[in-house]
Amino acid sequence: MSRVCQITGKRTIAGKSIARRGKAKYLGGVGRKVTGITNRKFKPNIQKVRAIVDGTVCRIKVTAKAISRGLIVKPPKRNYKPAQKEAG
Repeated sequence: MSRVCQITGKRTIAGKSIARRGKAKYLGGVGRKVTGITNRKFKPNIQKVRAIVDGTVCRIKVTAKAISRGLIVKPPKRNYKPAQKEAG
């Protein structure tokens, strides 16, 4: 299951996490020193939602940012009521 937004194309990207120690020079220290660099991943907030795509309702994977911006059109709420049984 790939973590890719079907609207914006956002996907998981790689990066680094930099660990530092020490006091900054402007605060009176000797400067911040890098003590370690590790790989990490930046993952988009992907959600499965029902949306109208080409006139049909289907489930797509989109980012939460695309949902909050209104880039997808959600289907209308169902107004279903079960049939009443007649008292006989």
